[in-house]
Amino acid sequence: MSEECTHDCSTCSADCGSREGGEEFDFTAHLAAGASVKHVYAIMSGKGGVGKSMVTSLLASKFMQKGKRVAILDADITGPSIPKAFGIEGERIAATEDGLLMFPSETANGIEIMSANLLLENSTDPIVWRGALIATAVKQFYEETLWQDIDYMFVDMPPGTGDVPLTVFQSLPVDGIIMVTSPQELVSMIVSKAVNMARKMNLPIVGVVENMSYLECPDCHKKISVFGESHIDEIAAEYNLKVLAKVPINPEFARLMDNGHIEEPEFDVMDEAYKTINAIDKVFDK
Repeated sequence: MSEECTHDCSTCSADCGSREGGEEFDFTAHLAAGASVKHVYAIMSGKGGVGKSMVTSLLASKFMQKGKRVAILDADITGPSIPKAFGIEGERIAATEDGLLMFPSETANGIEIMSANLLLENSTDPIVWRGALIATAVKQFYEETLWQDIDYMFVDMPPGTGDVPLTVFQSLPVDGIIMVTSPQELVSMIVSKAVNMARKMNLPIVGVVENMSYLECPDCHKKISVFGESHIDEIAAEYNLKVLAKVPINPEFARLMDNGHIEEPEFDVMDEAYKTINAIDKVFDK
């Protein structure tokens, strides 16, 4: 047994002595009575700093604008930015009378959100937890929140391939993964790791979004490759992935995220992602 063991096998894949007789453990997370979530998509990146939370926010906003009931489960426990992006920073979640379930916070346009920052007295308080405990919290966010008739839940994952991605992939009914990358040269290796993890977990990858793909000059409209020439098409072809979007560097995105208004404007950058996911789910829902 690891010294970091929390005695909750749902957060761990180790085959240790605490699994009596070596019997298989059921990692599956179950929604609370009265909660409803139809589809779950994980937004994943192999490394930090690629704008995964922004992509999650834009994607959720696009689905909301198309008339879907949308939720975001902020699984980036130690670096949660979703509440601020939607202007609910500083709010605290409420609980049912018996204290057993939590109500998600709602954005101005009705997107349901559960995030660690909504549990803190001060949003700047650090969460200093070991990986197993963080993974347990993510599972509890799914199981112990009263999600209301959600068509699409987007899980904003922490970067990398550690405890939390493992817990999400083993526990939640993930329909697919959206990979987020940036144009730097090292992206090929990082994408490879994330893709290989997803495939080991037998989870479909919907496609890849390249963030910070280019900067468009406001005067001549020339596209400038700030972080080097994009290789996303070659990488996507290598792994048989669809390129869902090439998101430009846009100061407006940063301003809206910082000011809590990311859901208000209608941008077209996630149109292809919406069409792709919607087409997949039309097949599932038949």
